[in-house]
Amino acid sequence: MSFTLPELKYDYNALEPHFDARTMEIHHSKHHAGYTNNLNNAIKGTEFEGQSIETILQTPNLPAVIRNNGGGYYNHCLFWDVLSPAPNNGSDETISLIEKNFGSCDAMKEQFSKAAMTRFGSGWAWLCVKNGELSICSTPNQDNPLMDSGCGGTPILCLDVWEHAYYLNYQNRRADYINAFWNLVNWSVVDSRLKACL
Repeated sequence: MSFTLPELKYDYNALEPHFDARTMEIHHSKHHAGYTNNLNNAIKGTEFEGQSIETILQTPNLPAVIRNNGGGYYNHCLFWDVLSPAPNNGSDETISLIEKNFGSCDAMKEQFSKAAMTRFGSGWAWLCVKNGELSICSTPNQDNPLMDSGCGGTPILCLDVWEHAYYLNYQNRRADYINAFWNLVNWSVVDSRLKACL
């Protein structure tokens, strides 16, 4: 079994003006496709062939080539899934848990945005669920909370803060890119992921 590049549920230009079509096309068809191909090549003929991506990523002491490309594959699959040209509100259950853990939805967004903004260099920001509680963290490179990164939990929302995710449109204005992200979040997917964890 090999991993395949997922088809997006929307056109490359569907997220404009927040995420531009050219960036989306390069990000999906070049960067994500590259991680997918490299992951398949790295696991071919190994014990990891045929395993789920979650199982692979939770394996301690992964070879760097599998960790990096496996993370790149998984992270981007989640990222595309939580974006939508027609964003919606979270369920009452999700909002209630956010308010319980962070005080308010605005406070959660502020903490998440800070995690994305203060990640030095390339990496990701995450909203995770663990033992029925929500937490926010960031990871470097293509690491994610499933790995032995000290972040912990199951990711239900993420933001890519590698420069390739925003540089064509936002250049060095990462804060503007982060703010734009909140206009695209598909909270229905976040709801579903949260329910699966609970």
